[in-house]
Amino acid sequence: MKYRILLFLLISLLFPWCSFSTALVNDTIVNIKKLQQSAENAMETQNFLIAVHHLNNATKLALSPNYAEYKPDVELSIAELFYHLQYFDKAKQETQKVIAKFNNGTSDFKMAKAYKLYSLIEIAKGNYKSAEKYIKKLDSLVSKSNLPEFKGQVFFGTGLVQLGEGKYYKSVENLNRAIPIFTEFRDLFWEASAYVALADAYSLMDFEKETNAIARAQEALSNALEIAKRENFSKILVESYRISSQISISQKKTIQAEQELQTYLFKKDSLKQIHLSAIEAGIQAESAIGDLNEIIANQQDDLSKKDKSLFFGKLTGWLSIALILILSLLTLSLYKNNNLRAKANELLQDKNTELQEAKEKAEKASQAKAQFLSTITHELRTPMYTVTGLTHLLLEENPKPEQREHLNSLKFSGEYLLSLINNILDLNKLEANKVEIEKIPFNLRKRIDGVLIALNKSAEAKGNKINFEYDNNLPTEVIGDSLKISQILINLISNSIKFTENGTIWVRVFTQERVGNITSIQFEIEDTGDGISKKKQNSIFESFSQGSLQINRKYGGTGLGLSIVKNLLELMGSKIYLESKLGEGSKFWFVINYEFIEEKKTHTNLNQINVTVDNDILENKNVLIVEDNKINQMITKKILEKKKMKCTVVDNGIDAIKQIQENNFDVVLMDIHMPGISGIEATKKVREFNTTVPIIALTAVTIEENLEDFYKAGFNEFIPKPFNADDFFEKINRVLLGNDFIYKS
Repeated sequence: MKYRILLFLLISLLFPWCSFSTALVNDTIVNIKKLQQSAENAMETQNFLIAVHHLNNATKLALSPNYAEYKPDVELSIAELFYHLQYFDKAKQETQKVIAKFNNGTSDFKMAKAYKLYSLIEIAKGNYKSAEKYIKKLDSLVSKSNLPEFKGQVFFGTGLVQLGEGKYYKSVENLNRAIPIFTEFRDLFWEASAYVALADAYSLMDFEKETNAIARAQEALSNALEIAKRENFSKILVESYRISSQISISQKKTIQAEQELQTYLFKKDSLKQIHLSAIEAGIQAESAIGDLNEIIANQQDDLSKKDKSLFFGKLTGWLSIALILILSLLTLSLYKNNNLRAKANELLQDKNTELQEAKEKAEKASQAKAQFLSTITHELRTPMYTVTGLTHLLLEENPKPEQREHLNSLKFSGEYLLSLINNILDLNKLEANKVEIEKIPFNLRKRIDGVLIALNKSAEAKGNKINFEYDNNLPTEVIGDSLKISQILINLISNSIKFTENGTIWVRVFTQERVGNITSIQFEIEDTGDGISKKKQNSIFESFSQGSLQINRKYGGTGLGLSIVKNLLELMGSKIYLESKLGEGSKFWFVINYEFIEEKKTHTNLNQINVTVDNDILENKNVLIVEDNKINQMITKKILEKKKMKCTVVDNGIDAIKQIQENNFDVVLMDIHMPGISGIEATKKVREFNTTVPIIALTAVTIEENLEDFYKAGFNEFIPKPFNADDFFEKINRVLLGNDFIYKS
């Protein structure tokens, strides 16, 4: 069938004397322009399938040699369609071809359209230097040829470049200059686009310096929505959700921001499906076929000249036609094969682009989730501090037996909720890559002893016995992250205690291999508890995973501990292993490579001081409480005064520095997040004139905070809010006992 069509085209080109009349030519030119305008209108309202249809028809009309001068115009409209479909590489390629053709004496108006489109494509691709180059060309052309309708595009393009480069104030200035020009020439789509860009720029400003930025962003977004809803500019409507999310974040409306961001991602994905449908409709294929038909038409024009002589009866002429026909069919076959390969390559590139966009979308969603969880966990800690603090105070005031029972239940619930908040924060930090591995010397045996002492009461409460086997050939000190190994062991041993009753738990630490100054140490935690089924062993290390619904109801918990262990070990270059049978217990093990120290260094660490809380040490000690929250001030002060400590309270870092300069304090409890200077900055300034006073960071930790930053700033200890009263006084005892050697050179 395809060969018959080609034969028909070849024969039809043999009759050049059959031309269109002048009237028919004029009608065709009008139709081409109408189809182009209809396609551009459809692009603005995201009706891409309609735009594809109109441009294909315009391309077919422009194939004839009579209308060859209009073909670049149609090709520019096709390039614009690729731009709206966000197929930027193809749009750039097509626009470059059109500009090359327009340089051959085309009108300045058409060249201005091409420069405008090319600069917008480069902005979308982030190539701001190239975009500025073509914006300058457009500006020069506008001035030289008196094209005021394009002046708005000069200001608009300049504003977008400055927005992309983070120059928000300059961007606002140029966008405000573009909007009245768009309004004057009724360029409603670009007017709405300029309002959206203006809202974007305002929403990204520093709101502490530019107090009216939020209001101006909302006003600009409202103007954009008014036009977009009236004219059905769906792209503008989708972008409005992204800007609204940015504004909500600046107003600290976290939940609303999350909802608007999710709506934006969903609607953007829907638009992407429309884009793909339009591409599948065949704009590439149709334009390629148009090029092929033009090639065939040119070839047949040459053939028709030769074939004039054949109509006078020469047999050799007919043979020439047959030969040319065969060669044309072979050419077509080769062209189609090459075209298929090109389409396959383009399809692969499209798929790669889609995968990259999906990856970026997932990363943005992950970042939004991490920020949301960080904010929520931080905000929960403030009321939790009040709950746990007041509960502790009420238990200290000899309540009635029935009241003590209720208070103990409240204390248990508070501690459980605090554990959940801590686990979520830890997992959130790991997933957001906010956790760094330290490499400092520490005593491995003492670190593990400390973990076992802390968990021994929990084990005894369930009738369990912990057996500790430690390889005495292990080096005394190793270089690594002592806090991370503690966290891993606490989670694994706590898990064994939780699922074991009246049983035995073994903790084994021994050398697996030793090469040079690197030793591979194997850690094993084995219990005689309930065990884990084969089916659940594959998913037990996933977040919020439990052995079964029955286990979850019986023992409670969130299933975050093992997930934290898995992520921490992967961060340390290791892996967790599991052996378990239902009813026979479980065994977890992992191997960590540590660099060891041959000779023990003579240095003292606060965590190595064995502390038993001694109320006599606390009595009459002067404490400075630095806290901006009035309720937290009251609770902390009452808890300390119960131990007969003398308290001074200030609510900001400046007053804290002044108090420490004028008075002698035995210990300072420093909040971190305060108005004015932060607790970290205040501590750095204190260390400039006082290196001995113990300073303890007392704060609701967030995902952005790193413990190393506290110690580098000059803190002796860190207590997260809300705190456990026993841990609180133990750390105060530790810094008081260690004050003879801390910060002395």
